[in-house]
Amino acid sequence: MADVKIKPMDDRVLVELVEEESKTASGIIIPDTAKEKPNMGKVVAVGTDEDLQEHVKVGDKILFGKYGGEEITFDGVDYKIVQRGDILAILTD
Repeated sequence: MADVKIKPMDDRVLVELVEEESKTASGIIIPDTAKEKPNMGKVVAVGTDEDLQEHVKVGDKILFGKYGGEEITFDGVDYKIVQRGDILAILTD
């Protein structure tokens, strides 16, 4: 993972958006215009809140609220800055 030059503050995390499968289970391809924005991503930086740093780590995959966070594009990569309250779950393998 490249060194990200964005450092979130306080209770925010920087998330690299993860695109979901663009095919349905039956094999129908979903066009980009019909897809919803992803609400899953990989944490690439954690804010300065110490309690948050204990629970959310760089590399974690998280689910966040559909309308939560601010979308940004940096160096051609889509990110979202999400507040702690918008994090719904940490995904585990």
